[in-house]
Amino acid sequence: MTGGQDTPLAASFRRLIQRHGPMPVARYMGESNARYYTTRDPLGAAGDFTTAPEISQMFGEMVGLWLADIWVRAGRPPDAIYVELGPGRGTLARDALRAMASQGLRPDVHLVEGSQALREVQAGVLGAAQFHDGIDTLPDDRPILLAANEFLDALPIRQLVLTEKGWRERMVALGEDERFLFAAGPSPMDDAVPDRPRATDIGTVLETCPAAAAMIEALSNRLDVQGGAALFIDYGHLAPRTGSTLQAVRAHAKVGIFDAPGEMDLTAHVDFPTLSEIAARSGLATATTTQGAWLTAMGVVLRAQALSARSPERAQDIAAAHDRLVGDDAMGDLFKCMALTPRDWPRGAGFPEGPRRKETA
Repeated sequence: MTGGQDTPLAASFRRLIQRHGPMPVARYMGESNARYYTTRDPLGAAGDFTTAPEISQMFGEMVGLWLADIWVRAGRPPDAIYVELGPGRGTLARDALRAMASQGLRPDVHLVEGSQALREVQAGVLGAAQFHDGIDTLPDDRPILLAANEFLDALPIRQLVLTEKGWRERMVALGEDERFLFAAGPSPMDDAVPDRPRATDIGTVLETCPAAAAMIEALSNRLDVQGGAALFIDYGHLAPRTGSTLQAVRAHAKVGIFDAPGEMDLTAHVDFPTLSEIAARSGLATATTTQGAWLTAMGVVLRAQALSARSPERAQDIAAAHDRLVGDDAMGDLFKCMALTPRDWPRGAGFPEGPRRKETA
C-alpha cells in the first residue's frame, strides 16, 4: 500500500471516494494524467522523463525516412499530411520533417496535442502547424502519414482482478488512514475477460485500454479510406500477458502509484497484440518488432557513423545515444514498434516478419 501526498488532485479524489465510493483505476489514471500533462512540460532534465527523440536526432530521422519511403513507393501523393500524436516538444516532428524533405516530401503538419503549454513549445519549434484535440478533426480527404512515440502508454487503462468470487474491476479506495489503496469492486466482471486462457490464480490482474482500442479502430478506418501509414513506438509487449504494468515516474525515478496524483506521469505497457488485431479487422496490414531491431534495419548504424564522421568531437556521445536507443539492456527491447498500412499502399520497411491483414466481409 502506498499513501497519497496532499496534492490538489489527491484531496479531490479523497472527497469523491468518501462521497461516492471507490473509483476505477481508469478514472484515477485518466484524471491524474489529464491534470499532469495540461499543467507542465514534463520532458528533459528539468522534467520527469526523457523520450527517444530527445536522446538523438537519429530517432526522428529514421521515423521520417520510414514515412517518406512509403510515400515515394505510393507514387508521391502531393496532398499527404504529416500527423503526430502527443508530439512533446516537437523534436520528433522537426527531425522527421527534415528527413522527409531530403526525399522531396514537405507535407502540411497536423499535431494532436491537448496541452496548451506544449502547443506553444511545438509552435516555436515547427512554425506553421495545425493543432487538434483528437483525430476526429483531422482532414478526411488526404492520405495520413502518422507517427506516435510514447503516446499510447499514457492513455488510461482498465484493470480486472481475479478474486475468490470471480473477476472484479480493480478500484482505488481509501484505507482507514485515508491513504489510497487498491480494492476489488463489487460487480461481477467475468464477461469482460478476453477470450484467452483464463488465469486461475487469485490476485491475477488483467489490463485493457479502451481508449487505445478506440483510437486504433478510428485511425484504421480512416487509413483504409484515405490511405497513408502509421507508426506507433511505445514500451509494451508483443505477446499476451497478465499482471499490472501501471507505473508512476517523477523526476526521472519510479515512485508509488499513489504518491502524487496529478504531479507525476502514470503509464502502462501497451498491448500491441490486441491493437494489431483491431487494425487487422479493419483490413489493414500490421507488423510489429522491437525498437532496436527496427532502428537497426532502418540503417541507424550508418547514420551514427555519418554523424560521427561529420563531428568527431561528438563521436562518443553519438555512440552512447545509439546504444541507448537500440541496446537490449536499454530501450531497444523494452520499446516496440507497430506499423499500420492500408490496402493498396506499400508496406513499411524495417519489420522482419511479413505484415498480416484480416480481410473484412
